[in-house]
Amino acid sequence: MEIQYLHKLFLECSSVATDTRKIEKNSFFIALKGDRFDANSFANEALDLGAKYVVIDDKNFYKNSHTLLVKDSLRTLQDLAKYHRDYLNLKVIGLTGSNGKTTTKELINAVLSQKYSVKATVGNLNNHIGVPLTLLSFDTSTEIGIVEMGANHQKEIEFLCDIAQPDYGYITNFGKAHLEGFGGYEGVIKGKSEMYQFLKNQNGKVFINADDSIQLEKSNGIPAFTFSTKRTDADVFISKIEANPFVAVTFQEDVIQSQLVGIYNANNINAAITIGTYFHVDQKLIKEAIENYNPTNNRSQLSKKGSNQLILDAYNANPSSMTVALENLRQIAAPRKIAFLGDMFELGTESESEHRALVSSIKNDIETTFYFVGSEFYNVKSDQENQYFFETFEDLQKYISVVVFENSTILIKGSRGMALERVVDLL
Repeated sequence: MEIQYLHKLFLECSSVATDTRKIEKNSFFIALKGDRFDANSFANEALDLGAKYVVIDDKNFYKNSHTLLVKDSLRTLQDLAKYHRDYLNLKVIGLTGSNGKTTTKELINAVLSQKYSVKATVGNLNNHIGVPLTLLSFDTSTEIGIVEMGANHQKEIEFLCDIAQPDYGYITNFGKAHLEGFGGYEGVIKGKSEMYQFLKNQNGKVFINADDSIQLEKSNGIPAFTFSTKRTDADVFISKIEANPFVAVTFQEDVIQSQLVGIYNANNINAAITIGTYFHVDQKLIKEAIENYNPTNNRSQLSKKGSNQLILDAYNANPSSMTVALENLRQIAAPRKIAFLGDMFELGTESESEHRALVSSIKNDIETTFYFVGSEFYNVKSDQENQYFFETFEDLQKYISVVVFENSTILIKGSRGMALERVVDLL
């Protein structure tokens, strides 16, 4: 079935769905397969729930003319998204990096929405399924699309760029994330830089943190719009950064006070300022958008529980993000500081050495009490008085059920699989 014909039918629909629990009236349902499911078997149910058309790749589930049979449903989703992106002919900003992608995306969205009709990746739908769904959520009213791209192996960013066809790109940073899939830190740099190569080939433009030597090196030869905290010749110069504990940056003598905790969020804010400036958003509106942005989903959230101040950053973790989170905790003036740290996943053969290195890096940090959770940290446990190690969350739960936490600043951070936000209920 030709993609042009499918696209014509898609335009008759109100939305796209791959999950029958999210079916809306007159939606376009695409039946995907997974390791433990085959959505072809839900095609008829999708029609009964209100879908106008369903795309299947198993002829055994064909029902009527509203059932569209294709060779491969996933490939059709991706091809349809690419065709739709070309059909709309809008500006697309591609966004990737090891840390801070989602926060940066939300900040850019907030800033650009002050002037344009903007749509962006919802949540972290940033993979080979999420990126096409994001593109298919754009419509003729969308002026700028922001597409977050995640990756854990080589050639994935290249593949996602081929679908999304970004005109602009920004890489937040190159960190020690997904080392197993990328094949080490150098592999991370190579994999993320596939966005630069795509934009170079397509005569696109990049937004660059000029204080990051790797970004400068890997983007060489591509038209760039830059920001810096050190170089006054950058397109956007950020003259001052503070975090006490919320991050504030100074741009053109204007202090922008965010609701984000952690100095590591400064560059996320700076990127949003830079992209807003490039697209001629008024500086007052940039300031307003950033100051009104309130983080959610366990990302850099500051809250109170009893007499304790909590820094909940439990959405994910890797050696790079863990290091900057701990550095931020050190800089906070507080009578008592505590850190609950969960295992960091997807580090492959470097997992033991990275967990050991992190534990070793804080051996002189006697102002903070550390509670490590998970088998990876447990396997490299130390005997320092201010460090406690628990192989499982249940072990931690038993221990702190009889401990009183008062008047403390508490950091909670770990990989998503650790679900360390559960600690909040224990305090």
